[in-house]
Amino acid sequence: MTVPLDVEPGSEAAQPEAVAAGAGRIEGRSLWQISWMRLKRDKVAMAGGAFVVFLILVAIFAPLLCKLVGVTPNDFHQDLVDPSLQTPIGGLNGISWDHPFGVEPVNGRDIFARIVYGARISLLIAFLATLLSVVIGTVAGVVAGYFGGVVDTLISRLMDIFLAFPLVLFALALVGALPDSLLGLSGDNLRVALIVFIIGFFSWPYIGRIIRGQTLSLREREFVDAARSLGARRPYILFTELLPNLIAPILVYATLLIPTNVLFEAALSYLGVGVRPPTASWGDMLSIAANWYQVDPLYMVPPGLAIFITVLAFNLFGDGLRDALDPRTR
Repeated sequence: MTVPLDVEPGSEAAQPEAVAAGAGRIEGRSLWQISWMRLKRDKVAMAGGAFVVFLILVAIFAPLLCKLVGVTPNDFHQDLVDPSLQTPIGGLNGISWDHPFGVEPVNGRDIFARIVYGARISLLIAFLATLLSVVIGTVAGVVAGYFGGVVDTLISRLMDIFLAFPLVLFALALVGALPDSLLGLSGDNLRVALIVFIIGFFSWPYIGRIIRGQTLSLREREFVDAARSLGARRPYILFTELLPNLIAPILVYATLLIPTNVLFEAALSYLGVGVRPPTASWGDMLSIAANWYQVDPLYMVPPGLAIFITVLAFNLFGDGLRDALDPRTR
């Protein structure tokens, strides 16, 4: 019994008569081409990916975007705030053509500009922390899965220790004891570097376990045995034979880890251990909005929606990417 070829409707290569006559030929597709075809069919995942690209562009061009709208993230607009109630004048959070998302209570800072600049902090920390986790977890997982024995046991126990570590409490304690400058960094740069280190360094066991399990399966495959029989050394097998076959699970897990890190950064900022004011952060905006929800509940909507839509878009794209790279998960 043969499996039918996956060909495009109407393609000349799909007509046996044309092939027999020499008018066309059937071209093979790589695994990445097949995965891209599957991903394009998933409209929900493509919508999530399009929003992720849009959000990245917004974060990159935040100054230009705010300049076009005519707003700034840190300028006060006291004339737009009721002096007695300290809430935006006019209701609906002070929304107008000049301030499309309204203004903050007390100081009147533009919410649109702070949302746009807050995307920079959230995405920067999430991407860098994910990169750190992926690098450490991939190296540890591949080494543990390939060598096995004592090496696997030690790395696995180290993963268990990191997974049991009280990460939030450690972040609160470490930021509280942080000096004003360290290793040539100060201010927001030091805070961002510290948050990236905390999230990335203590999150690598999750991907490490996944890569370890994949490596345990791959090391018994025929192509690895063939490389050993030809005298290939361990570094060659690890980086040339095993690592390319682990790219798919690494990409999938990275896309699912980024929204988790966005939420974690927002949580740290909400608790007051993120970037320092007046630097815009979605979590810090929610923290301030919690004090005003009774008299100005709309102030919670923009930062809350920004976090919600960002996390949802990354998750939808990550699920679609997982199904495209591994159709057995459908």
